[in-house]
Amino acid sequence: MLKQRGDKTANGKWSTPSAERNKGPILDVLARVLPRRGLVLEIASGTGQHVLHFARALPDLAWQPSDADAELRGSVALRLREEQRANVNDPIELDVARLPWPLRAADAVVAINMIHVAPWSATPALFEGAKALLPAGHVLFLYGPYRRFGHHTSESNAQFDRDLRAQNPEWGLRDLEAVSDVAAGAGFALDETVEMPANNLSLIFKRK
Repeated sequence: MLKQRGDKTANGKWSTPSAERNKGPILDVLARVLPRRGLVLEIASGTGQHVLHFARALPDLAWQPSDADAELRGSVALRLREEQRANVNDPIELDVARLPWPLRAADAVVAINMIHVAPWSATPALFEGAKALLPAGHVLFLYGPYRRFGHHTSESNAQFDRDLRAQNPEWGLRDLEAVSDVAAGAGFALDETVEMPANNLSLIFKRK
């Protein structure tokens, strides 16, 4: 799995315009569905733009960023060093496909724009890893573009899917129904689907 890095700033941080655009709408959903307190594990934290934004807005939650990419973990660490946020832990190395994950428990798991830039095998691994961490009734939150009933929801998503598959044939937009089936097999129920800007979806799964 390779999270998109975007552009590297002069001080060594990575940054993507899409993260700046979507962090506000995603936060609106997270503020509603996450527990009021506890530890939130973010899978594939990427540049760190999301986790620092969420941590500022939701200071009663502790945040654990993670990424398989060392350069992106470095970007998260640089942002954290600048802000000195007490409710964000140092980023950890975590590849969803390597089970068990290097964390014993969490109160929620968040994965933004991950499963379409990873092989399909990362999707069942994501649910299996989250299952081992989360208590019953707690949230696994996914965000990104999805197909519905085997079809793209927009031409822009169809083009994005073609671009991803040109980069790596194992990447591409996933069918929401297929993801839900995998979730059910791992003990998660799709509790809510939220329409988001730019033809994206927020999916709120709950551990049974």
